[in-house]
Amino acid sequence: MRVKVISIPVQDQQKALDFYTGKLGFIKKHDVPLSGNDRWLTVVAKEEPDGAEILLEPSPNHLEAASTYQKALFNAGIPYTQFDVDNVEEEYQRLTGLGVAFSVKPTEMGTVKIAVLDDTCGNHIQLVEML
Repeated sequence: MRVKVISIPVQDQQKALDFYTGKLGFIKKHDVPLSGNDRWLTVVAKEEPDGAEILLEPSPNHLEAASTYQKALFNAGIPYTQFDVDNVEEEYQRLTGLGVAFSVKPTEMGTVKIAVLDDTCGNHIQLVEML
């Protein structure tokens, strides 16, 4: 068993693509038109172009339960998912310089350092550095 694709619910796929590539630094992997304006739209880490893909999933626009769940997590400040980074402080400085908002500044928590950002698409995303 292995992970090939994970989904992140987004309210606007193009806005999400712009944020995940233009701010976070991922690269577009697949962009396949589906029904309506929906796309099979995935991004991957530049360092791992054949690694796990992140599907920018428009489910909040089509399923009320998905929208409710996403809003509840966001309002509670709970990250939808997390990304590993080599240095949380450097990523925090780089991303705040690009205008990315953080709800949690770099914080040590035992064996990790974390920070939590707003992906502008309805999600908090946690950055994690193993110490």
